[in-house]
Amino acid sequence: MAQRLVFATGNAGKMREIREIMEGSGYEILSMKEAGVDPEIVEDGTTFRENAMIKARAVAALLPDAIVLADDSGLVIDALNGEPGVYSARYLGTDTPYSVKNAELIHRMEGVPEEKRSARFVCAIAAVLPDGRELETEGRIEGRIGYEPRGTFGFGYDPIFYVPEIGCTTGEIPETEKNKISHRGRALERMKEELKKL
Repeated sequence: MAQRLVFATGNAGKMREIREIMEGSGYEILSMKEAGVDPEIVEDGTTFRENAMIKARAVAALLPDAIVLADDSGLVIDALNGEPGVYSARYLGTDTPYSVKNAELIHRMEGVPEEKRSARFVCAIAAVLPDGRELETEGRIEGRIGYEPRGTFGFGYDPIFYVPEIGCTTGEIPETEKNKISHRGRALERMKEELKKL
């Protein structure tokens, strides 16, 4: 039976991405809910790495036989002093639709010239192994904030994140393409390599 690899998320969009990227890794890949746990986790870290490790440790404590992975990721906008940053998921409230969050960020960027609209998606992934060892990887993708939401692919802030190297937003490219260049895709590929060494 395959070793269980449990990802500390309940986000369906994220789980789709994870399964696609980790395909062929030989693990049985489950969300924490599929593994039967759903702890209350207080993400009080000040960095993506700290929050990822907080989540991984909390779930690993309940599933000692599984490899537990957790990520913390978000959008960092230079002109807004790094906002929304580690608060990306909670920006304007956890239940606020991303269409509202995206509209607010575009509004706040009004009048900011092209060369100062730089931003990046950052993803930190933490793993806690059954023997107590911990691993960390990080991925990022550079881009800039667009002037209007574009695209129906992806989720979250994808429609307003324009990537010059591909000439469109991450909301305009299908998931399979996005996974090759995304912050989460890069961090997961690095974690996949780390896990192969075990």
